[in-house]
Amino acid sequence: MTIDIKTLENWLWEAACKIRGEIDASKYKEYILPLIFIKRLSDVFEDEVEKLSEEFGDKETVFQLIEADHSYVKFYIPEIARWEKIKKHPVHGLGMYLTDVVRAIAKENPKLQGVIDIVDFNATQAGKRIISDDRLHALINVLSRYRLGIKDVPPDIIGHAYEYLLRKFAEGSGQSAGEFYTPKEVGILIAKLLDPKPGQSIYDPCVGSAGLLIKNQLYFKEKYKNQKVADLKFYGQEILHFSFAMAKMNIFIHDMDAEIALGDTMNHPAFKKEDGSLMEFDLIATNPMWNQDFPQSVYENDPFNRFTFGFPPSSSADWGWIQHINASLKENGKAAIVLDTGSVSRGSGAEGSNRERDIRKKFVEQDLIEAVVLLPENLFYNTTAPGVIIILNKNKKHKNQILLINASEKFEKGRPKNVLAGIDEIAEVYHNWKEIEKFSRVITKEEAQKNDYNLSPSRYITIAQEEEVLSVDDAVVLVKEAEEERKRAEKELKEILEEALGIEI
Repeated sequence: MTIDIKTLENWLWEAACKIRGEIDASKYKEYILPLIFIKRLSDVFEDEVEKLSEEFGDKETVFQLIEADHSYVKFYIPEIARWEKIKKHPVHGLGMYLTDVVRAIAKENPKLQGVIDIVDFNATQAGKRIISDDRLHALINVLSRYRLGIKDVPPDIIGHAYEYLLRKFAEGSGQSAGEFYTPKEVGILIAKLLDPKPGQSIYDPCVGSAGLLIKNQLYFKEKYKNQKVADLKFYGQEILHFSFAMAKMNIFIHDMDAEIALGDTMNHPAFKKEDGSLMEFDLIATNPMWNQDFPQSVYENDPFNRFTFGFPPSSSADWGWIQHINASLKENGKAAIVLDTGSVSRGSGAEGSNRERDIRKKFVEQDLIEAVVLLPENLFYNTTAPGVIIILNKNKKHKNQILLINASEKFEKGRPKNVLAGIDEIAEVYHNWKEIEKFSRVITKEEAQKNDYNLSPSRYITIAQEEEVLSVDDAVVLVKEAEEERKRAEKELKEILEEALGIEI
């Protein structure tokens, strides 16, 4: 029986709710997502065995073939991990059994090592089981209700349901949600803005659960359906181990080929050429953590020569990320970067130098910024602040111009978060370079210069008669930067005095 998307979503959420309440909302995704993944792997394996049996005559022969050569199937599922065995296991000892299951799958499938085997279903906290065998048994009973095989659920449908669950988990995860989830509609908009072409490579240096890569693949498949074209090539890196595991599971669920690396992109970028320099990509889609703290040594000691536009303040790595992205783009490459609104305005109008404004100025002067889209408030799960999408383009069609789009009113009220609306309208305005009153405006490089390189769309496109007010986050970043500059000036003065007086102060 083929399951429709609504049934699938409701069923999987019902399963998740079986363990909801026993453990912290931000943690229970770590138990339910791997189990859904195991169910999918097991059911697909069963379907593959069935198909091979038609070719080779009987299941016994097929199992002998598969055990001798795992390449007959996409993932080899050992007997201990097949769903029929899992659902028949008694309640007592179920957590230990499931932990053995994920280890057995990882052992037989090197691709899944560090992905499926990171969960300990038998783990304890303060001497008590995090999730009891009773709850695990109830969860498995609900998951056993439907099959998730090839004939039951196409990759796109189960992928959609998996994304639905990620959104539901984000709703209960507070601040930590931003580590793994970018709202679906923002991802769809980014895919439409980037408009990937056959054979292109797409990279996300802060891949989270791989949502932005997946939205580009779904958009691409829809645009080129029934056409024989070269597929996209996907690359991503993630610093948090469980987010990395979610990304890998999400990629496999969507039946995509992608290279996802675990590690710290800013300090140790994973994708490099043979000569050790950074690998370059056609497109980049990313939502880095906003206003991240990085010590100056990250920029000062960079072996990849990424920060040639200047070192951002320690209080906000926004323009550090933009420089990494710029360095990772091919000669004709394009990037869509989701950041805090302050990234395009902080420091403008301030007396003296400001490091973020000075870096932004160089990007404008070198004609690398193509567009800035201001998003509505309360879209993102880790903040109520609006964000912006900054589009870098090394092959701009409209030279020395920047398109600004004020989409701050394009939303539908939602709980707990608003939902981005007007996606097609925003994409159409961008691709057709259109000016619409109270919505979009093209500015020249000279106009940006007159406004001290403030690229906030609300500066140029007024929707309501409201003054632009500095957000609390931006104010904190500016205060930290001022303090950093004060310390730097004091250090320089001390060095000058010591040299002049010949004594240590």
